[in-house]
Amino acid sequence: MKLRNVEYMLAAAKPDGFPAPQAPEVAFLGRSNVGKSSLLNKLVNRKALARTSSTPGKTRLLHWFRVTRPQDELWFVDLPGYGYAKVAKSERRHWQDLIEAYLGDRDTLRLAVLLQDLRRDVSEDETLLLEWLAERQVPSVVALTKCDKLKPMRRAAQVKKLKAQLGLSADRVVATSAEKGFGIPELWSAIDRHL
Repeated sequence: MKLRNVEYMLAAAKPDGFPAPQAPEVAFLGRSNVGKSSLLNKLVNRKALARTSSTPGKTRLLHWFRVTRPQDELWFVDLPGYGYAKVAKSERRHWQDLIEAYLGDRDTLRLAVLLQDLRRDVSEDETLLLEWLAERQVPSVVALTKCDKLKPMRRAAQVKKLKAQLGLSADRVVATSAEKGFGIPELWSAIDRHL
C-alpha cells in the first residue's frame, strides 16, 4: 500500500472533543490487549504511530490518525479496548459511553474493524458488538490478530472455527499478524471496499 503521509491528529476524551467530520473514517476496536495499536501501525508501515503496550487498557481516549494515499485521504480511529482492563467501573462506563457516542453517530464512519485474538474463542462481547453495529448500519469486518502465534495447521483450523463462531461471510473475516505482516493487503482491500 502506497502512502504519502501518516500523522497523528488528536485525541478526545468526550464527544465534544471529536474533530469535525472530514475524511472517511475507519474505527479499530476490540478487547484490551488484542493488538489494535500494533495492527494499526502495521497497516501504515510505522513502528510507533499508535502507542503499544503490554498493559491492558493503555488506550483510554479515542485517537485519530490521518492517512494520506495517492488516491485519497482517510482517518483511522483507535478506540479504547474493552474487557479485562483493571480500571474503575466508573471509568469503564465512561469508555463505553464514549465509544457508543462515536460509533452510533459519526457521519464519516465507513467501517468498524473488530479485532479478535485468534487464540481465543469469540465471546458474547464480540457477538453483541457486531449485532449493535449491524443495528446501526455500521459496516464491520473482523481482523483475527496474532496469527503468527500458532503453527500453520493449527492456525488454519482456528481461523475456520472462529469464522463459524462469528457467522460472517468469508470476505468479512481477515487473518492477520502485525508481527509478520500476514493479512495486511487483504485488510486494506476490505477497508477499500467500504470507502
